[in-house]
Amino acid sequence: MWSGQPHPDEGHPPPLEAVPVPWKSVGPCKSHRESPGGLAETPAGEEVQGEEGPVATRLDVSRLRSSSMEIREKGSEFLKEELHKAQKELKLKDEECERLSKVREQLEQELEELTASLFEEAHKMVREANMKQAASEKQLKEARGKIDMLQAEVTALKTLVITSTPASPNRELHPQLLSPTKAGPRKGHLRHKSTSSAPCPAVCPVAGHALALDKEGREVDATLFAEFQAWRESPTLDKTCPFLERVYREDVGPCLDFTMQELSALVRAAVEDNTLTIEPVASQTLPSVKMAAVECGRTNTCALSGLACACRHRIRLGDSKSHYYISPSSRARITAVCNFFTYIRYIQQGLVRQDAEPMFWEITRLRKEMSLAKLGFFPQEA
Repeated sequence: MWSGQPHPDEGHPPPLEAVPVPWKSVGPCKSHRESPGGLAETPAGEEVQGEEGPVATRLDVSRLRSSSMEIREKGSEFLKEELHKAQKELKLKDEECERLSKVREQLEQELEELTASLFEEAHKMVREANMKQAASEKQLKEARGKIDMLQAEVTALKTLVITSTPASPNRELHPQLLSPTKAGPRKGHLRHKSTSSAPCPAVCPVAGHALALDKEGREVDATLFAEFQAWRESPTLDKTCPFLERVYREDVGPCLDFTMQELSALVRAAVEDNTLTIEPVASQTLPSVKMAAVECGRTNTCALSGLACACRHRIRLGDSKSHYYISPSSRARITAVCNFFTYIRYIQQGLVRQDAEPMFWEITRLRKEMSLAKLGFFPQEA
């Protein structure tokens, strides 16, 4: 019997050991014959078996070693692939995060710009609304002022233009009905009977017909009537036309020529623009100055003439907040000019339905009122 123990390789499990088995000879077999060489054959077979065991063990070890290396390589490749996939996914995530960050920044910037634009648009709308409101309030105020002025003009027109009835004559429109004591100097001097008893016709070259003297002894001036007819064909408020230029030069200018030249110019412009307002003043609102020459005991200084007198009216120019106290004489002069402008405005607007001659005499009467007011003749207030 041979028993051998191979040396174990480093890093590998030890090989299996051959277990010695005792050989017993039971007896002679019928098929075999004892021979002296029989004892020599048995040790040779055992030696062959002992040599085949280590070879098989080495083959198993090499197979295990190769399978282990294959497993390691496959595991390593698998881990590398997984790592590569993870890195690739991480890179995609980073790119996605970067893209989303850029989108967020862009949205924040657009939101800021939109917010700023909305605030700017809101402020702009508020400013425009405030401006429109201010303009509307101003227009409303002007419209109310014009309505009040038109109502006053209509009332004055009814008083001045509408002919009175015989039952209740208007003594202001018919001076001949006044008593000699009430007529006063404002009605002017009477014509001499000798000059009015022999009327002679006057021929107007422009009109082309003769104009006779009326019962009151009035005579139409041909030059003035011709200028009026030329103006009446195309009514205008332009001061350069011959008719209004004469009226400005002879009546309006002198009537509004006060001592205070600067304020006089403003009053004249306001009268022409129809923006002057005359208001009565209550007696308790007047400043009190003791002067022996004034009977009422309450005096003020006229803003136009500069004289100390009882000022029961005040004027306001346009939309100005300032008021100027005026004397009765200054009020009469301003009122006379305003009446003239009111009448020619009615003619321009087509509100006066009369022939040329009655309109001319009404304008002449208004010019006469301006001349009398300039000279200091005006109706006494109650």
